[in-house]
Order: sequence, then C-alpha cells, then structure tokens
Amino acid sequence: MTSNFVSELKWRGMVHDVMPGTEEHLLNGIQSAYVGIDPTANSLHIGHLVSVMMLRHFQLAGHKPYALIGGATGMIGDPSGKSTERNLLDETTLRLNQEAIKEQLSRFLDFDSQAENSAELVNNYDWMKDFTFLDFIRDVGKHITVNYMMAKESVRKRLSPDEKEGMSFTEFTYQLVQGYDFLYLFQNYNCTLQMGGSDQWGNITTGTELIRRIGGGKGYALTCPLITKADGTKFGKTEGGNIWLDAHRTSPYKFYQYWLNTSDEDAEKYIKIFTFLSKDEIENLIIEQTQAPHLRILQKRLAQEISILVHSKEVYENAVIASSILFGKSTSADLKSLDENTFLDVFDGVPKAEISKSEIDNGLDMIGALAAKTGFLGSNGEARRELKQNAISVNKEKVKEDYLIRETDLINNKYVLLQRGKKNYFILVVKP
Repeated sequence: MTSNFVSELKWRGMVHDVMPGTEEHLLNGIQSAYVGIDPTANSLHIGHLVSVMMLRHFQLAGHKPYALIGGATGMIGDPSGKSTERNLLDETTLRLNQEAIKEQLSRFLDFDSQAENSAELVNNYDWMKDFTFLDFIRDVGKHITVNYMMAKESVRKRLSPDEKEGMSFTEFTYQLVQGYDFLYLFQNYNCTLQMGGSDQWGNITTGTELIRRIGGGKGYALTCPLITKADGTKFGKTEGGNIWLDAHRTSPYKFYQYWLNTSDEDAEKYIKIFTFLSKDEIENLIIEQTQAPHLRILQKRLAQEISILVHSKEVYENAVIASSILFGKSTSADLKSLDENTFLDVFDGVPKAEISKSEIDNGLDMIGALAAKTGFLGSNGEARRELKQNAISVNKEKVKEDYLIRETDLINNKYVLLQRGKKNYFILVVKP
C-alpha cells in the first residue's frame, strides 16, 4: 500500500515545483524515484538533507527510492547556482566519497530489507564510462536542440554580459548528461520521477524531454524549495564553512548547536522539513512555543531529532551535556566526559596559556595558575582576592587558595579549565 507522498511534502513546505500528473501517477501503485548527489566530498552537508529527506518520505510512502551518486557528473560540475567552474575529481577519490556517502545515507534509507521498495544506490559513472563522445552526441545530443538548452535559467545566467568567467562546453553539456541519467534509470530501473532542489528544475525537465523523445514514455519532476534563513544568511553555513554530517568535519556539538540556535521563525519551518514528526505533534509544539517562546521548545526538539537521526542518541546526549557546561550547571565529571574535539569546540575562543607537565607534577599552586604562570588575572593580589571571594573554579569545582592543580585534574590528559565567576574562562594547556 502506498500513501500520498506529494500531499505529505506539501504540508511540510517541501514542494516548489511539481509536474502536472505527478501526484496521480504516484497514487497508482509502487513507483520509483531518484535524487542525484555529486560526490565532491566524502560527506554530505545539511544542504543535501532536504533531498535526502524527500527520498525517505518517498520510501515511507511505500515507493522505491534510488540515490544516484554522480561519479560521472561529479567529473564535470553542475553550473546550477554556481558562478565559477567546479574542480574536477579523479575516479579513485569519487569512489571513496561514494562509499562514505552511502554509509551516511543508510541512516535515512533502508538499503538492506527484502521489501519491494528497498532503497538502491547507483553511480552514473558505471553507465557513462564506456559511452564514447561520438556515441553520446549521436544517440543523445541530436534529440535536444541548442535553443532548448540555452533557454535554461542555469545556462542563461552564466552567459549573461555581467558574467566574467563565462561557461565551458563541459558545463554546458551537464544538463544532457543528467538528462541521460533519467532516461537510463527510466529504461533500466523503471524510474519515473526525478527529485531535487528548485535550481535543478531545468536539468530534470531535460531528462523528461529525453524520456519522451527517446524512451517513448513519461517522466515526472518534483523539486523542493532552496532552504533559506529568515535573516537572509545562507542556510547550512557558518563562519567555519558548511555544516557537515561527518563528525570529523563538524563535531556533533557544533551540529547540535547549529539547530539549537535557529530563530523561532526558522525553527517552525525546519522542524517540518528535517524531522519525521507528525503534523499533530508539530502543531502542538508550535502552540507550546507560542505560549512560552523563552523555553525554545521547537529549537530543542529540532536539534534532538536531527542529531539522533544523523549521529545517535548517545552522541546527542553528549552534545546536551557539552552545552550545559557553558550554559548551565555541570561538574568536573561532565567536563572529563568530553572528547578533545568537543572540549575545544565548547571553549572555542577561550584564551589559553601553556605550562609544562613538570610544573604540575608536585602540584601547581593557584596563584601561579591564575596569575604568575598564566596571566589569566592581572596580578597575584587580584588572584588572592578572587580566591577569598570564592569566585574561582578549577574544572567547574570551586577552590580555595591552598588548592594544588595536579595530573588528576587534567581533561583529556592535557587541559585544565579555570573559571572566574560565571563567564570568564581560561584554559591551561599542559605540554609534556
């Protein structure tokens, strides 16, 4: 049994354009659809997530999803939304990226079940690698006119008088290669729908045109809106660049914080797109948020759902603990539970001073730790005053002047966190 996939996407705000007849087609039994992902890195970032969520909803609706890794198109570079040509990658790098991406996709899609609608991963390099240039222009290129290709917005933008770089022939042919993917999947996998971001509409409809002219059939198209932020800044970007799904590229703590820090307006939009919560659950959460916006109920639930989905429940819980270290009550044990990358992320920008391990072997006195050895406080006298006022903590625990910092205080065998009051932090980095 299948459910109404298009209707599900519509209430979630995930439909930008849809070809007439698509909804009716999908209600006529199990169908197959695909989304293309260019493997230009060994990880997806959250800009990819909307298309991945579409595939998951497609599978949940009873249909069969295909994730197409663009091994061939990744060697070319899609001009859509770009102002410069992309760097080209070699086959070995693309294959490594493909394996990493499949592992990430498996958190969203069921590739392993024996069900009729189990997900499949395909790579367009597999059917493009033996396709000669002459064969391609004879069997595919002759069916699409240059006038048709020039009319696409992604092409027109790059050929405008204001565009200094222009557009290479390689990029110009991209829509033909992507269009052929749709034709190939239609002919060999009975795939009748291609989905993607709204900037892909031109490329997708080139595929439906090839299916009509060469395949003698009917292909369908559905695109989702390009996600934006209410303040006009780019979704999925920070000062450090993309927010990646790979924990080594973006720590789970930073990933969690990104969603937690969204505005109320964005959180109301994102919780529909990036979670699988039901319509009733989301509407109730929105009512709760309206009644008590200071509790940030939407942001917390959004961050929880997407962090568990991308990482795990345990990793999410660790990110919550890490957040409480800065913004709530925490203990020395909480601090020591953090891995080094998360610890450094939590205290990003906090001033540091290096001391040698030999200085803590016999215990480093607090005056030395606060002033004489580090410069955290301005003078030994200031250090004594703050200690007498019970304003100093070591690893979140209040200490007196007679406290000695020892090896047992080290976090990740390397760091000691000093604190004056609630918000002034300082890190001792202990070198061997």
